[in-house]
Amino acid sequence: MQTSSLAAPSVRLAGSFSHAEGVLFENLELTLPAQSWTCLLGVSGVGKSTLLRLLAGLSTGGRFDGSISAHDGLILPERIAYMGQSDLLPPWLNVRESVTLGARLRGDTPDFDRADTLIDQVGLSQHAHKLPKALSGGMRQRAALARTLMESRPIALLDEPFSALDARTRADMQELAHATLVGRTVLLVTHDPGEAARLGDVIYLMSADGLESMPVPTRPPIRAVDAHETLQVQTQLLQALRSARLPSSQ
Repeated sequence: MQTSSLAAPSVRLAGSFSHAEGVLFENLELTLPAQSWTCLLGVSGVGKSTLLRLLAGLSTGGRFDGSISAHDGLILPERIAYMGQSDLLPPWLNVRESVTLGARLRGDTPDFDRADTLIDQVGLSQHAHKLPKALSGGMRQRAALARTLMESRPIALLDEPFSALDARTRADMQELAHATLVGRTVLLVTHDPGEAARLGDVIYLMSADGLESMPVPTRPPIRAVDAHETLQVQTQLLQALRSARLPSSQ
């Protein structure tokens, strides 16, 4: 069943996080504006995925002292669709079964027409009957994206969803995700300044010093890869990323 995009709230996380190696971030505040794409850019190990997992209510292997809330006061977990860095496709399910798994786990009747449309849009129609072991890494990532889009939740948390894809397919999947998630509150974790410049309504750079709000193009997303302003912001983001302070462990 489709979730109304009007239910997509703004989300705020505020607090500190530590694990066995020490403090990862302290007194950090992150707000995801309602019905917008927030891109979180930063190097590996700085805490981007930890932030995303905290928002998703998943295990992090550490301690969080703070609060996570939606502006409408409603609880978050069942309103979130999450896509991690690993595709996490069950090895015993084919693509079509994986894409419709969420509905079946909830005891709902899957919308197979929508599933087949999404499978076609990610270019896997000829592979819908295949198990994960018969798919390439990029194909598995596209299947995972279709499964996430199938959930149609008001909040989407995406952790490097396009990283395993070649450049052409990555651009296509960015456009599909943006079109399918219109009206949702989205957090995209990425290492790619070009991706952030293309997709972000709001862009944050995360470093050992915390979060820094970054410039975004004036044209709304999704932006042409070769647009002058997209390239200009991409360059600014890359420069900021290269000069950002790394975690002490790196």
